[in-house]
Amino acid sequence: MIRNVFIFFILLNGIFCYAQKSIITGVILDELNNPIENVNIICDNKGTTTNNNGFYKIEIESNLNEKIVFTHINFKKVIIEVNLNINEIFEFNPVLKESFEQISTVIINSSKRETLQSILNISPERIRTISGAQAGIENILKTLPGFNTNNELSTQYSVRGGNYDENLVYVNGIEVYRPFLIRSGQQEGLSFINSELTDDIKFSAGGFEAKYGDKMSSVLDIKYKQPNENKYSVKLNFLGMSSTFENISKNKKFSNLLGFRYRNNELVVKAKETKSNFNPSFIDFQNLSRLKVNEKFSISGFFNYSENDYRFKPITRQTNFGTLESPQALVVYFDGNEKDNYKTFFNSISFNYKFSENIKLDLITSFYNTSEKEYFDILAQYNLATVNSDIGSDNLGDVEFSQGIGSQLNHARNNLNAEIFNIESKIQALVHKNNLEISVKFSNEKISDRIVEWEVIDSAGFLIDPPFIQNLAEQPYEPNEGPIVPYQNIRSKSNTEIKRLQFYSQIEREIDVSKGSLYYNFGIRSHFWNVNNSKFRNKFSPRFQIGYVPKSNSNLKFNFKYGLYYQPPFYKELRGINGEINPSVDAQKSIHLVFANEYKFIKWNRPFKLASEVYYKDLTNLNPYTLENVRIRYYADNIAKGYAYGMDLRINGEFVEGTESWFSFGYLKTEENIANNGYIPRPTDQRLKFGILFQDYVPNIPNLKMFINLVYNTGLPGGSPTYADPYQYRKRLPDYKRADLGISYILKKNKLLKNINELSIGLEIFNIFNIQNSITNTWVRDVYTKRQYSIPNYLTPRIFNFSLGLDF
Repeated sequence: MIRNVFIFFILLNGIFCYAQKSIITGVILDELNNPIENVNIICDNKGTTTNNNGFYKIEIESNLNEKIVFTHINFKKVIIEVNLNINEIFEFNPVLKESFEQISTVIINSSKRETLQSILNISPERIRTISGAQAGIENILKTLPGFNTNNELSTQYSVRGGNYDENLVYVNGIEVYRPFLIRSGQQEGLSFINSELTDDIKFSAGGFEAKYGDKMSSVLDIKYKQPNENKYSVKLNFLGMSSTFENISKNKKFSNLLGFRYRNNELVVKAKETKSNFNPSFIDFQNLSRLKVNEKFSISGFFNYSENDYRFKPITRQTNFGTLESPQALVVYFDGNEKDNYKTFFNSISFNYKFSENIKLDLITSFYNTSEKEYFDILAQYNLATVNSDIGSDNLGDVEFSQGIGSQLNHARNNLNAEIFNIESKIQALVHKNNLEISVKFSNEKISDRIVEWEVIDSAGFLIDPPFIQNLAEQPYEPNEGPIVPYQNIRSKSNTEIKRLQFYSQIEREIDVSKGSLYYNFGIRSHFWNVNNSKFRNKFSPRFQIGYVPKSNSNLKFNFKYGLYYQPPFYKELRGINGEINPSVDAQKSIHLVFANEYKFIKWNRPFKLASEVYYKDLTNLNPYTLENVRIRYYADNIAKGYAYGMDLRINGEFVEGTESWFSFGYLKTEENIANNGYIPRPTDQRLKFGILFQDYVPNIPNLKMFINLVYNTGLPGGSPTYADPYQYRKRLPDYKRADLGISYILKKNKLLKNINELSIGLEIFNIFNIQNSITNTWVRDVYTKRQYSIPNYLTPRIFNFSLGLDF
C-alpha cells in the first residue's frame, strides 16, 4: 500500500515537471485485432517502430500541420495529418489492411467531441482478455470508482448509491432487460451482454444525456461488431464455452454476427460450504444481421434467446463462526430441492434511411418476452452448537454442545410472464454545425404474476411465530396456545399493463473560443405513463452538459453536468413486500450535479491519465426497498427522501509499456429518510472503494501475459432478518475483499497452426487469497435464551480455472 501511494505521488509530481511536448501514441492492429510489430512511423526526420505489442509513441512539433506515415512491408500504408496543441497527447490506433486500399490521407481534428463528453470508453479487447468468476463487461467495470458489486456470482451492480434497477443498458441503441424473479447470484448464469461480440463500450456513472432513458443512476451503452471478413473463434474453460461466427458477403452488403454461450456454475457452487447436487444449465444465442440495400437504406435485425435451467438439491452445510475464545458452528441437514427456469426471448428490427449527409432517420422496433418459474420445497434441520477449541484434544473442531435445534421449511410456487413491446422513431440532423437529435418512443408492458411463498420455522419442536404476532407464552416452558401461522406468507396474483410514451430532443455542438474548445449538450425528456388504463401521468426532465479544453493546455479537460432524472415505476417498483400491486406509485426523482476533471501526461516516456469526479445527488419521492443477495423488494410507496455525494478518482496508463492498467478510488455517502423517521444509510451505502487492474508480460516472451484484478469495498448495511426494522437494526456486512489472477500464453499462426490464426492457453485463479466474503446472513434462534444468531452465507472460495481459445 505504501509503495502504491509513493508511486501515485511520483506520478502527480510528473504532471507539473514534464516539459512541453506534443505526442502521438497508440497501438497498431491488423484486421484480426492482432498487434503488428515493426511498423515504421515517420514524421519529417523523426521516426520510430512498434514493439511486440503493437505499441508506438512519437513526438512531433506543436501548433504545426504535421504529416505522419505508417508503413509495413505486408500492409498498406496509412497517412494522417494532425495539428496538436502544446503538451497535447493524442491517441491514434489505426487498423492496417492487407487486401483493401487505405484512405490515402486522413485529416484529424484532435479536439474531437468525444474527448469533451466525460463518458468513459473501455477497450472491448480488454474485456475479452480479463476473466473472472462471472466474466464479462461487469467484471472490468467493478474495478472502476462509483461502480459497486459485492457478489462475484452476479452481474448486477449499483452505481453511486443507486440500486440494481436504476441502471440503463443499451445494445445497438436498444434498451435491454433482465429477469424479474432471480434472488441470488448463482441463479443468474450469464449477462445479457456477450463480450465476444462487442465493438464499442461507453459508461456514464451520472449526469448522462437526454437521449438515454429515465433511470436514476447510470448508463452502459454497447455497440456490437460490424464484420468485415469471415472468421470464427471458440473459447473453452471449466465454467463453460463460447463461440463466435463473423460472416460477410462478397459484395459487402450483407453481414451476420452470431454468438453462442454455455455456462455451468457447478464448479463454483460445489466449492461453497453447502454440499449439494447441482445441475445448472445456462445457454444464450445472439445473432445480429445487417443488410445494406443501397447507399441510403439499410436494415438490421437482432435476435436473442437465453434459458437458465437451475436445479439445486442441498444436502448438508456446516458454517464455523464466532471467535477463538468462543467458536460456534451451524450444522444443517437438508431435504427437498429447488427447480427454477428462466426463458428469455428478445427480437428487434431497425430500419435506417439516410436522406442526405446531414439527415438520418431510424425506425426501431423491439419485443421482449420472459417466462420465469421458481419452485422449491426445502426442509432444513439445523443444530446451533459450540465447538471444541481445546488444541490438545483429540476432538478439536468437533461439535460438543447444542444451543438450538430446530427446522425450517421454505415453499414457493412463483410464476411470472412479461411481454414488452417498443417502437421508436429517431431523427438525427446537422443544422448550422449543431447536432440535433429527436425521438418519439411508445412502449407497452404486460406482466402476469403469481406468488405463493411461505416459510415455517420451529425450534426444539415449538413453532416460532412471525414478528407481528404478540405471543405471551414462555416457550418451551409454556405451551403456545395462539394461532398457528407461517413465519412468512405471501400469496398474490396480478395482471398489470403499463403504457408509456417517451419523447426527447437534444442539441450538441463543439465550438472554438479564444482560449480553447467548448462543448455543450442540452436536452429535454418527457415521459407519459399509466398503469392498468388509469390516468396518464407525465414527468419533464431537462439535462445539460458543458465541457472545456483550454488552449494553453489541451491535455486538461473540465466538464460540468446537471440533470433532472425521473424514474417512472417499472413492474417491480409497483409490487409491495406483500406481493400486492399499488398502481398509484409515482416516479422517483434524482437531481445530478457532477464536476469532472481529466489530465493527460507523460511519465517514464509513457502516457497516463488522471480523472476525477465530484458529485451530489438530491433524491426525493423515493420508493424504499430491502436488499437480500440480489433480490430487491420495494415498499411500493413514495415515502422517502435522501441524498448521495462522493468523489471518484482513477489513474490509468502504461505502468508497463504497451499495456494499460489502472488504480481507482471512490468515496460515497448515501442516506434516506423513510416516513420522516430520520436519516439512515441506504442499503447501497458503500463508503469506500478501491480497485486495481494491473497487466504485465514477460519482456523476452511478450506473448506470455498476466493480469491481476483486485477489489476492496467496505461493508454494506444489511444482513438483517427480512422483517427487521431498518431503524432498529444498523449492522453492516463485512468488507468485501477479492483478488483474481490470470496467466495466458498466445501462439500466433505458424507452420504447426496452419488453419488457426491464434491459439491462447490460460490459467486463472479466482479469489487467490481464499478470503471468506459474505453477502447475506442466516438467522437462527436459541429457543431457551430467545437470542438470535447471524450466521454468514459465504461466497466462493479459491477456485482454479483453465481456459483455451481458438481464432480461425
